[in-house]
Amino acid sequence: MAGHGTDAHPHGADRLCEVGNRVYSRAVRRGRVPRADAASAPCLLELALLHPDPDDMDWLVPTSPQEVMTRLLRGVHEEVGASQARVGAAVAAVEWYAALGGREQGLVEGVAIRVLDGLPRIHAAMDEATERCRTEVLTVQPGGIRREEELSEGLHRALEMRRRGVRMRDLYTHVARHGQGLHTYMELMGDAAEARTLDEVPERLIVFDRVVAFIPANADRTLALELRHPAVVDYLVTVFERFWRLGIPLTSPLPDTGIDGITHRERSIAALLAEGHQDAAVAERLGISVRTCRAHIARLSETLGAASRTQLGVRIAQAGLDGPTGSPGLLPAVAPGVPEAPAGL
Repeated sequence: MAGHGTDAHPHGADRLCEVGNRVYSRAVRRGRVPRADAASAPCLLELALLHPDPDDMDWLVPTSPQEVMTRLLRGVHEEVGASQARVGAAVAAVEWYAALGGREQGLVEGVAIRVLDGLPRIHAAMDEATERCRTEVLTVQPGGIRREEELSEGLHRALEMRRRGVRMRDLYTHVARHGQGLHTYMELMGDAAEARTLDEVPERLIVFDRVVAFIPANADRTLALELRHPAVVDYLVTVFERFWRLGIPLTSPLPDTGIDGITHRERSIAALLAEGHQDAAVAERLGISVRTCRAHIARLSETLGAASRTQLGVRIAQAGLDGPTGSPGLLPAVAPGVPEAPAGL
């Protein structure tokens, strides 16, 4: 601003060096200073803050502070004007290049489908959607028991949405019923949230206000898709609603299998075994560990009197356990994984 001083004093009139400030202040107070006093602050002459006294060239008189301020403000105004011109030019350039791709391309790549690469971008996008949500959140949460710390971490977001009047509906696997954290969370949310469970659910899905949806894009939960195309979002909402109607409210008990000694979960395991799935696949789809799955298989074998896996398959069919369990739990799984949503989503 108003010059840059000398090499030894690289500054403008708005930020004087210590020596320059001391000499200029003295000149303003006294009306003038000897030229020799300004020898250590040549910046004052370069910036026109001091100039020779016409009556005695050995003295320097100060430029009035009011004039200096006017000069500085004029420089600021010119810089702002130049910045605005550069912004206008940048906007015009972006609009021109964007037009080259056509309206349809911009809609598909920029709005309808966005690839979120990396957990920071995924979390930022979901945080933004959470803040903008005003009416409803629909979620599908695969896996088993939700960790209490995971639910607690996002509780403040869920409570804030509840304060705004947002209603939440969550689908879990039956296994999630055994986690106290989920029950505590639902009690805190009150009538703002409702949960239902199924034998198994599709992979993670989060829909905000039926406007934007997030689904997984790879197995290790580092890629996700943000979907805003109305047809795609409507389709996902329809899928959710059909699963929801088949789900069992979290507060209701699971239906009896009708066979003494066989639990609802063991019936689900029996149906998946009858389809030919291995232990690991059964465990993943039902949200339990492989060890727990094998313990259930052992109890199932004992109850049905099967001495081998082959015989177990026969006994499962004879008992009628190879059919549907009353839920869409036998649907094929889709591509796994979307990063953990804020708790309650």
